[in-house]
Amino acid sequence: MDVLLLSTLSNPPLVPEKTLMRILYPGIPLRNYRLGFGNGFLQYRPFFSSGSRILMGRWASVSSTAISAIPSWMKNYEFYDCGPEVELRLDIGAIGVESSNDIFVDEDDLSLLIRVKTSGTLRTLMQTDCLFERIKPAETIWYIDEEQLVVNLKKQDSELKWPDAIESWESLRMATPQLLKGTSIYVIGESTEINEAVANVLAIGIGYTPLNTSELVQTCSGRSIDSWVEAEGVEPVAETEALILESLSSHVRVVVATLGGCHGAASQHDKWRHLHAGFTIWLSESKADDEWSAREEASRSIKDGNLAYTKADVKVKFARWDAHHAQEVAQGCLKALKQLVLSDKKLTGKKSIYIRLGCRGDWPDIRAPGWDPSTGTDTYM
Repeated sequence: MDVLLLSTLSNPPLVPEKTLMRILYPGIPLRNYRLGFGNGFLQYRPFFSSGSRILMGRWASVSSTAISAIPSWMKNYEFYDCGPEVELRLDIGAIGVESSNDIFVDEDDLSLLIRVKTSGTLRTLMQTDCLFERIKPAETIWYIDEEQLVVNLKKQDSELKWPDAIESWESLRMATPQLLKGTSIYVIGESTEINEAVANVLAIGIGYTPLNTSELVQTCSGRSIDSWVEAEGVEPVAETEALILESLSSHVRVVVATLGGCHGAASQHDKWRHLHAGFTIWLSESKADDEWSAREEASRSIKDGNLAYTKADVKVKFARWDAHHAQEVAQGCLKALKQLVLSDKKLTGKKSIYIRLGCRGDWPDIRAPGWDPSTGTDTYM
C-alpha cells in the first residue's frame, strides 16, 4: 500500500525573492552547431503515479509535485553543475535525428520536456515536472554537439549546488547537508513509531546521527514509558524529555525523533524552548480522502493554534502510513526543508545565534544578549 503525501507545508519567505535577469551564453562557435531556444512554456503529462502527490508552500500551494522513483530511462543523461547554469547531455546518435527541426525542448521554471521526431513519430527523451530547483525558462538554450543533444538551463539561484537535474530522494539527501549547515532536525508528531521510522531514514540519508528520545527517557527512568505514564501520568515523562532536549540542543548534525502523543514535550506549548534549536518537522497522518480535503485539514489545524505542534517549521501530512514507505515521507520532509531554507538563507544562522544565546524561547524574534524573558523588554536584534 503506497504512502500518499497529501500536503507538505513550510514556513513562508521572510524576504522577497530576488532574481538577477542576466543572459549568459557560452562562447560557442555557432557555425559548428545547430541551436534551439526554449519557449518558456510547457504542456505535459506527469509520468508519476497518482498515489503520491505532495503540495509545497505555506497555507497556500506554491507548487504541486509528485514523489516517486525516477523511471530508469530518465537516468540516461550526463549532468553537470556549472555554477550559474546546469548542463544536460543526451545521446541521440542512435536515434536517427535528421534535422534540428526534429528536436523539441520545452520548459517551465520547474519542468522540462525533451522530444525528438523519428520516422514521423514524436519520442520523449526526458520529461519531468520536478527539476531540482527553479530555472529561468527564457534563458534556456540547446544545441547538438556531434551525437549528443546539449541543454543548458540557467538557475534562478546561482549559489545553489545541484546534485542532479531532477529532485529525487538521492538529489535531496545529497543537497540537504549544504543547506542545513549542521543544523539539527527534530521530528515531532502524534506517533512515536512514525517519528522514529522517518527520523532514522532522514539521518541515514543525509549523514546525520539518529537519536530517539524514547530510548533516552526509558534509560533515565529505568522503566518503560507506558508503565511510567500509568503510574504517575504524562507530566513527568514530558518533563524528562524536555530536559533531554535541552541537553541535545547544542548538538549538531543529529536527527532527533521525539515522543508522540500527549506525554511528549512537543505537545505542550511551554516546552518548546529547545526544540527551536533545530528545524522541527511535524508529521501528521491525514484523515482526508483527497488532496483538497487534506489542504483544508492542514489549514484548519494551523489556524486553530491549540496544538503545540503548529509551532513546527515544517508540516507534512500523509495518508495510509506504512513503515515500508518511510522514505517517501522522508523525501517530502527534505523537499519542504529545502524550500524553507531557500526562502530565507539566514535561517540557519539565526538558529545558531538562538543556541548561542541559550535557547531562551524568543524564537523567531531573537532579542538582544542579556535579555530576560521576565523583563518584557522589546529590544530586538
